Amino acid sequence: MEIGLKIKRLRTFLGLTQEELADRCELTKGYISQLENDLTEPSISTLEDILLALGTNFKEFFSDEEEENIIFTVEDYFIKESPNEKITWLVYNSQKNEMEPILIELAENHSTELDLPHEGQEFGYVLEGEIEVFLGNKSYPCKAGETFYYTSNKNHYIKNIYPGVSKIIWVSSPPNF
Repeated sequence: MEIGLKIKRLRTFLGLTQEELADRCELTKGYISQLENDLTEPSISTLEDILLALGTNFKEFFSDEEEENIIFTVEDYFIKESPNEKITWLVYNSQKNEMEPILIELAENHSTELDLPHEGQEFGYVLEGEIEVFLGNKSYPCKAGETFYYTSNKNHYIKNIYPGVSKIIWVSSPPNF
């Protein structure tokens, strides 16, 4: 592990100059520069002071955990398309997460497949068009700008009742799509 490079990344992320970090740790700017260029190694107590000034600790600093992906782009999406339906998984590999958000586009008069009762809850936001949410033996109209939210303990599906394509952001927790 390149301790100096990691310290430099943290320092620049926080918008600190070498001099500001040095002042906070009662060190010299030259020492911080040597440290960041891996020309010297700090003592444990000096490293502890530096990490404290950078708002972290030994455990976080030396953790080899892969950084969690926070931002997802079009290149990360997975798309499944048929003539009447397009499903876009908005978060790569979201089946391992607690929520699974998708963008679903339904053609006029088309319905999603019947989803049998399962554990969890589902939420949706209608971006465009108008749908009907079928839950058990009841149905509920939901148009652009409106949301739906239900426990998934009954048969359920949605149908596009709009004369055109309806677009819905749909989130299932736990993942079910």
